Amino acid sequence: MDKLIYTALNSLGSLRGTQIVTAQNLANQNVPGFRRDTVGEGKSFILDDGGELSSRAFQIDRENAGFSTQPGFMNQTGEALDIAISDQGYFYVQPDTGGAPALTRRGDLHVGLDGTLVNGANEAVLDTAQRPIVLPPFRNIVVDEIGRISIEPADGAPGERLEVATIGTTQATGLQLVKGEDGQIRPTTGPLPTPDQSAKVMQGVLEGSNVNSTEELISSIDLQRSFELNMRVVSTAKELDEAGVSLLRLPT
Repeated sequence: MDKLIYTALNSLGSLRGTQIVTAQNLANQNVPGFRRDTVGEGKSFILDDGGELSSRAFQIDRENAGFSTQPGFMNQTGEALDIAISDQGYFYVQPDTGGAPALTRRGDLHVGLDGTLVNGANEAVLDTAQRPIVLPPFRNIVVDEIGRISIEPADGAPGERLEVATIGTTQATGLQLVKGEDGQIRPTTGPLPTPDQSAKVMQGVLEGSNVNSTEELISSIDLQRSFELNMRVVSTAKELDEAGVSLLRLPT
């Protein structure tokens, strides 16, 4: 009987993880370039206790988080520092919390107080050498399809153009990418790929998240129903156990 209850409780633990993913997606549906988190297939292992295998399967409590690679809605903003990648590909960023560089689709850029080009999460945008891009004061800025940044210097002659940096991009072809514990996108093994500028950059366009709020809300309802069913299994197991005990009770 305890195995029946254990199975139901293990299922409830799995549902909790799925609910967390759904809540995370809904909370980030308005974040530019956010990649919708997906639920892993789930794995388990059998405990080896003194050379004997347990009859219970234990759920692995940690695994790499997958995400959807479907492009989000492309919003034509006309803002010079709004950029997006038209199809597949990623920008390189340095998280403000430290750690290794990562990949992102977020393109709501602005210039920090020190001239560093950062996105809306305050992550420094990196160039083709994976170094932060620092821009001098400018009157206007142009980003071409390859990611080259040209500016009209604030102290330059009218019409003067100066190429100052190139935003690093890659399509990460052939690599399996996952989200780490910090929510950043990186390869499952090894360092980031070298920037190859194979992604097409669009200026004046901002990509939204690829979260479908309707699908997430429906999923949340299904999860609630599954939770109730598992709780019913626990309750039924309790009733069966009590009934079995009553049958074994000596008459008085």
